[in-house]
Amino acid sequence: MQHQSKLPNVGTTIFSIMSKLSNTHNAINLSQGFPNFESDQKLTDLVSRAMNSGYNHYAPMAGNLELRKAIAKKIERLYNTNYHPETEITVTAGATQAIFTIITTFINPGDEVIIFRPAYDSYEPAITLNGGKTVSIQLEAPSFSLDWSTVKAKVNSQTKMIIINTPHNPSGTVFSKEDMLELEKITKNTNIIVLSDEVYEHMVFDGEKHQSACLFPDLKSRSFVVASFCKTFHNTGWRVGYCCAPKELMKEFMKVHQFNVFCIHHPTQKGIADYMQEPNHYLGLSAFYQQKRDLFLNLIKDSRFKFIPSKGTYFQVLDYSEITQEYDVALAKRLTIEYGIASIPLSVFNSHNLDNKVLRFCFAKTDDTLKKAAEILNCI
Repeated sequence: MQHQSKLPNVGTTIFSIMSKLSNTHNAINLSQGFPNFESDQKLTDLVSRAMNSGYNHYAPMAGNLELRKAIAKKIERLYNTNYHPETEITVTAGATQAIFTIITTFINPGDEVIIFRPAYDSYEPAITLNGGKTVSIQLEAPSFSLDWSTVKAKVNSQTKMIIINTPHNPSGTVFSKEDMLELEKITKNTNIIVLSDEVYEHMVFDGEKHQSACLFPDLKSRSFVVASFCKTFHNTGWRVGYCCAPKELMKEFMKVHQFNVFCIHHPTQKGIADYMQEPNHYLGLSAFYQQKRDLFLNLIKDSRFKFIPSKGTYFQVLDYSEITQEYDVALAKRLTIEYGIASIPLSVFNSHNLDNKVLRFCFAKTDDTLKKAAEILNCI
């Protein structure tokens, strides 16, 4: 059969490549972003109880109402703002489905979407599939900070959406209040939609506060805030996320959502809704992951890697420029094969595969795993 690919330049993701390489060589896998410890047994039991209580048929299209109410309550508690659980919150099949559906809902052929690189790898393919044009702005290592004058210069009449990600995967940086105010200023009195990917919202370190788009009234009025239970509750295979937006935006989102997945696994939604009645189940994450970050960095402080401590997420970027000048993809593969430790090279997320000589390591691992990983890194 002859056919024209809609994504001719897309191959196997780096996550699949590195995880497969890690498995083949029995390496310590600090590449793909998932914990190697189990989620709370109480949560698993609540999902099982939901199954045994009859929550085994279609959930409402927008999601289990108890869960949407729990999300609304959480947002009000954390950010002192409100989303109506019946019209402004939708439960999705992970954050990636929410992101894809938002882009599909609003991007038409010729529309421009601004993204910041290094960028999560699902953004651009979704833009391309919908006929949009990706406008990339490169964040410069090692700080990965953003020059808002560059953003302002890129905005024009074709700009339909700006995608932000804070805390930022893969760099581990976070947007400040000043960053969000600049974004609010740039988009004010425009038709630009902001897609705010906030899946690591509960992992912000050193006493800093997560600056959600919903904290800023004008931004909130034009934004989709996307989040993930799978990252928060250590069960990435469950694929449960959600998004929040003003009623008029969510109404359009639902038109696409209903023909995409319609609804997701009902007993899991019910179990999470019950689990969220205790706020400490998510409020303690920053301290939990900061302890792991600090342990990991303290263990490798005498290595030849350089680093700026991650400000959020469960990823740490390490600079290897004083060790070798190898291309980061080649080095990541060599470290997996020869040293038994897997990481993610950042160049695959950059404009023109820019190589900053850095690798991303996931510290969402048991302390024993981090200690074994550090022993290896200290020998490189």
